[in-house]
Parts: sequence; structure tokens; C-alpha cells
Amino acid sequence: MPPSASVRPRLRIAPPPEPPPEPQPVRTLVTLGDSTAVGLGDPLPGGGWRGFPVLLAEALGARLVNPAVTGSRMADVRRDQLPAALAAEPDVVVIFVGMNDTLRSDFDPVRLRADLAATVAALRSTGAHVLVMRYHDHTRVFPLPAPLRRALWRRVVAINLAVDAVVAGIGAGIGVLDLDALPGGYEPAAWAIDRLHPSELGHRMLAAGLAALL
Repeated sequence: MPPSASVRPRLRIAPPPEPPPEPQPVRTLVTLGDSTAVGLGDPLPGGGWRGFPVLLAEALGARLVNPAVTGSRMADVRRDQLPAALAAEPDVVVIFVGMNDTLRSDFDPVRLRADLAATVAALRSTGAHVLVMRYHDHTRVFPLPAPLRRALWRRVVAINLAVDAVVAGIGAGIGVLDLDALPGGYEPAAWAIDRLHPSELGHRMLAAGLAALL
């Protein structure tokens, strides 16, 4: 090559991007909580309830273990339902509880936070991925007099702050479904006739929202 000829720099070809990690299969799904986790609002033709736990398990192709009990509070989940969840060796656990706490005279957000933190920590110690809820303004679904509406909303805010604190303390391996931001979540069709539990459509929306977090 003549001395005067310029040397052209070699082009560096970037390596192809690494493919995203394959999603881990969910073999066992556990749902913990209250009547919504039991499936109330989504009746089966032959009796009983289906609800988002069954719908989510079907979507994931997972075995479902559901020790949820109607009327449960956060402390009940920690004391009575958590042992069954741990024994099931779950891949994913959904915790849907807290609204019953807001309706009781002994509502205590500090104790609620401690119970949720202990429950989530125990589940995470086994490697389970945990999904929890931030709650909606239920007075937009079930109208109440102004004083009761304000009191209930203050308690929902307290629950959400407790959930936020637990999630921040855990870090990885936990997801949050914000029910206040769930598309269509305030539509009348998303609620059963009692306006306390999701309808079939509402349970399907919950299952879809939870599946999207996985």
C-alpha cells in the first residue's frame, strides 16, 4: 500500500443482544386471603366458587393450593394459612387480604404491616415469588355516607402505605397489583350484585392483571 494511502479504521461489530431470560414455569400456585381469594362473586354452575385463583392457575398451567377463608384478616393469613402455603412449596403466592381489617374497630396498620412482612419474608425464604395488592377506593363501588367514606378511605390509604413499606423492604421477588389503577376496575360490571366482591368479569380482570406481573 502506498505510504500516502490512508488506513481505514476497522468497523467493530457489536455482538448481538442477549435474549431475555426464559420465564420460569409455575408448577404450584398458592392463593392466600379472604372471600375474594375464595372466589366469591364468581359462582360455578354446580355450586361453589371459581374466582381469580382458578382462572390464574389455568392460565399458568399450575397446580392450585388455596387455603383462603372467607372473613380472613391479615393476622389470620399469617397464623392459619401460611403453614399450608409453605408446605405446598409454591413457585408463586398471591396474597389478597386486608379489606376485612379496615372494617373492624381494632384496625391496626402497624400490626397489619408486621403480619404482612412476616408472611412475605417466610414465603420469599423458600424462593417463592409473591404478589400482593394495593387497594382501591371501595366507596366508588359501594357508596357510603360522607363520614364513613372518609374513615374507610383513610384506612385503605394506611393499608397501602403498609404494603408499600413491606415491598420496599423485601426488594426482589415481589410484585404489586394496584387495584386502583386496574383498567375497568371501577365499572359496575366488574362487581357482583353485593358490590363487595368482584363479578366473574372482575375476577377475570384480576387474573389477567396478576398474570401480567409474571
